[in-house]
Amino acid sequence: MHIGILFSEVVNAAHLSFFTTVIDSHFPRVPAVTPPPAAAARLDSIPMPVPEKKQKARRAPARVDHPFKGIALVLLSTIFLGCSDTTAKYLSTSLPSIEITWIRFVTFALMFTPVMLPGSPLHAMRTERLGLQLMRGAALLGSSLFFITGLSFLPIAEASATGFVSPLFVTALSIVFLSEKVGLRRWIATGIGLTGVLIILRPGTSAFHAAAFFPIISAFCWAAALILTRMMSGREAVLTTMAYSALTGVAILSVMVPFVWVTPTWTAIGLGIVIGVASTVGQWIIVLAYRYGDASVLAPFSYTQLLWVSILGYFIFGEVPDVWTVVGAAFIVASGLYIAHRERIRRAQLLVLEERSPNP
Repeated sequence: MHIGILFSEVVNAAHLSFFTTVIDSHFPRVPAVTPPPAAAARLDSIPMPVPEKKQKARRAPARVDHPFKGIALVLLSTIFLGCSDTTAKYLSTSLPSIEITWIRFVTFALMFTPVMLPGSPLHAMRTERLGLQLMRGAALLGSSLFFITGLSFLPIAEASATGFVSPLFVTALSIVFLSEKVGLRRWIATGIGLTGVLIILRPGTSAFHAAAFFPIISAFCWAAALILTRMMSGREAVLTTMAYSALTGVAILSVMVPFVWVTPTWTAIGLGIVIGVASTVGQWIIVLAYRYGDASVLAPFSYTQLLWVSILGYFIFGEVPDVWTVVGAAFIVASGLYIAHRERIRRAQLLVLEERSPNP
């Protein structure tokens, strides 16, 4: 999320994802948490006075069931994402969070330059949902910016654990914007997750820090980005969505950054690039992972990012998570895993109903 973007199983029912693993298959359509293979079709204009002809759609490589390979890739992705978060916290001591986020999004945009250039074989800037694309980009920007701001004040383990509440927000937002029905068990799981947040934050005590709300707002923005992605599912190419998110973030931050600008050293610039590259590569590896296993199998291993940031936080910043953070994180992780479990069951039930329904 934030910079450590993770895929929540809570939205696995429609297979959400921000990225695709297939660049050489003409941009599959945006899936919904896991990236299953999908057909990508395009219309080519023929340089003659005849109607446009639809070319035969190319299909993405078939999904292969290798759960252990998928698990290994998820674990690898959490290392990249944990390093990105840790680097962002380190850099926050010398640069404002807006500037750090700006460098991160500039790097993000540069990595997707081939997608934006007309005439490039990877060009994919045509969209039918420009408004949703821009809102998703703004939501992704908010997730990154608020999380990095929280890292400036909070221990990295506490900020990361709190940021994992995004599945709870997705549950609530899916009712309003996707008209989904949420059962009692998922609401109970959501309540347990919120209890974990309260255990970590401990409002009303001397341990409470107002900056603890930043990771929560970050998680909400990330959940909004997931919902918007789902609303575009099947209609927008993944690379198109990623490119517009990068451009939206750069455009908004470029207006904001002059007001807080601090001339960075070359070291700071290098670290900012590391943040952008590590987060983007980490996200891309997650997409690769979901080609080899179901989200219900892979999602639990995403929480190992809490382990990496705790280790890095100890060696780099001398931070040791207190017992309240550990207990609260356990509540949040348990809640997220149960929501993922319920989503898997619900998806299986829907598939059974579809198989029983006669074809129109």
